[in-house]
Amino acid sequence: MASTKKAAKKADDNKEFFEALRLMEEERGIPKEFIAEKIADAIVVAARKDYGGNDIVSCTIDPEKEIFTVYARKAVVEEVTNPFTEISKEDALKIDKQAVENGFVDIKLDPKKFGRVVAQNSKNNFRQGVKEAERGQVLAEFQSHNRELVTAVVQRVDPKTGNAILTIGHNEATLPKLEQVPDEILHEGDHIKVYVVDVKETDRGAKIMLSRTHPGLVKRLFETEVPEIFDGTIEIKAVSRQAGSRTKIAVWSQNSEIDPVGSCIGPKGARVNKIVEELAGEKIDIVKYSEDPCEFVAEALSPAKATMVEIESEDPKVCKARVPEAQLSLAIGNKGQNVRLAAKLTGWKIDIHPESGFYGE
Repeated sequence: MASTKKAAKKADDNKEFFEALRLMEEERGIPKEFIAEKIADAIVVAARKDYGGNDIVSCTIDPEKEIFTVYARKAVVEEVTNPFTEISKEDALKIDKQAVENGFVDIKLDPKKFGRVVAQNSKNNFRQGVKEAERGQVLAEFQSHNRELVTAVVQRVDPKTGNAILTIGHNEATLPKLEQVPDEILHEGDHIKVYVVDVKETDRGAKIMLSRTHPGLVKRLFETEVPEIFDGTIEIKAVSRQAGSRTKIAVWSQNSEIDPVGSCIGPKGARVNKIVEELAGEKIDIVKYSEDPCEFVAEALSPAKATMVEIESEDPKVCKARVPEAQLSLAIGNKGQNVRLAAKLTGWKIDIHPESGFYGE
């Protein structure tokens, strides 16, 4: 009866142990198999001290089958000269009736016996192992999202630096002030979209570079909102951006029956308006890409209407665009913003001319 109660209690202890592993995996994102491996290593290190430093102890922890065993293997001999590693045949037969001289017998140990020793002597190694696992998890998670869009929750904003601490999944990352949209105010608890610019492994762990100003953010937002871009029917050829103010995006489709610009705008502007809302009112010009540089430059100067574009030089790429005199300021934009973004979008330096005469940028 006593042995039955003891077995039941041991089963309960094991159940609690594996439940704790499962919770740790859920809360900290560390695989329970990794934690089990570190605990097993710590037990072996602790148990070795009880056997004169001899490496005769093995520990098996299987989270799937919920197996947790610790054994010390001793050699069966006629006369014991080393009690740490040897056992007499008489004593061996009490443990295993099949024991034979010159063979081995596995002595079952109580894992709980080493619990305190593990906690005292191996906690630093265990903690280091857990930290390494966490760093590995962070690196793997962010690498899977490299050059992608992720949703983050603002935890806090540093009042001195303006840097925002974000939570992405189980992990924390920093959005530097310089990578935030100008004049955008972030609050604790805000859900925002951020672009993962790059992920690097350093001596201190994963270094994650996040941005709200990168042109890639706009590109990924359009992929999210426009199914034709996501499935490849429409292709984004180029993006130029002045974060918080204006973005120009060039789109193209091999299918002549599809209007790439109209598809990106959506019915009554529904698609583009969602992106504008996410970017806190940033203006977005969607233009049609063309392999003809003159046509492409004319489109890129939108909302101004260029009446003519001429190539002045192929190397460097310089062209001249004529616009109605009434649209000069529109073509150039506030502080040259429109023509500057058009130039970046197309890769051509653009000199603006009024139809009536010359006007230098």
